Amino acid sequence: MISDHNLNKVKPSDVVLLGVPFDHNSSYQRGPASAPAFIRERFYSNSGNLCAENGTDLSLKKNWHDFGDLKSTDLKNSFKIIEKSVLQIIEKQGRILSLGGDHAITYPLIKAYSKTYSNLTILHFDAHPDLYDNLNGNPLSHASPFARIMEQGLVNKLIQVGVRTINPHQREQIEKFNVYTIEMKDFTSNINLNLTGPIYISFDMDALDPAFAPGVSHHEPGGFTTRQVLRIIQSIGVAENANAKIVGADIVELNPLNDINLITASASAKLLKEILSKMVT
Repeated sequence: MISDHNLNKVKPSDVVLLGVPFDHNSSYQRGPASAPAFIRERFYSNSGNLCAENGTDLSLKKNWHDFGDLKSTDLKNSFKIIEKSVLQIIEKQGRILSLGGDHAITYPLIKAYSKTYSNLTILHFDAHPDLYDNLNGNPLSHASPFARIMEQGLVNKLIQVGVRTINPHQREQIEKFNVYTIEMKDFTSNINLNLTGPIYISFDMDALDPAFAPGVSHHEPGGFTTRQVLRIIQSIGVAENANAKIVGADIVELNPLNDINLITASASAKLLKEILSKMVT
């Protein structure tokens, strides 16, 4: 849970950076639980700075706070811990940018968000739809968060980009839940996502091609370049997406065990910087 000391720092519309180091719902390989520390190391590293491409110097901004990582050995109740912790911040009218962790954490994060945001749109970057009804008998798998979110009506719309591996079951789920899924083979640089209202970004690092993000558990060639996803994120709130505003985000599925020369950790930190800069300005 979040300490009273930290909660007292949160003012309306402030952004809280929060590590959520849980990966016990990973289906293939553990490791993402250690990711928040690697992302922060690159984010705060003296090898760069905290200036985003939109000109925002995050080191001068006072409306964001890094609350470190949630800590718990109670894996059985980890989803409840995540949801309650995020609710504490939202009740202070704060917003959250979370560092995972595997993609399973998005479900309790969105459960908390749905209590305040009734018309939320999720912009989901991923190589996979993560819409399994369950995977290997686990309905809370990191391959299932959006099935739980959609069946419970927690958001107004789910938009997926970068997907490049869909089996028949997940295609049925896409149709069942009326998900707007843009497969990577159909993606073009001038595509209009028609984003409106409050936006929650859920970014799985395997949305990037393995050449740009080798440090993931599920490598799927043919993905985004780093610049392509930055252009999408930077377009939110401008031009055809002018009515959209980022109110929350998570960056998940970095697996430091598979990273090479911190390439993926650096890409994660870059995404963190660019998303955070959009949220605080």
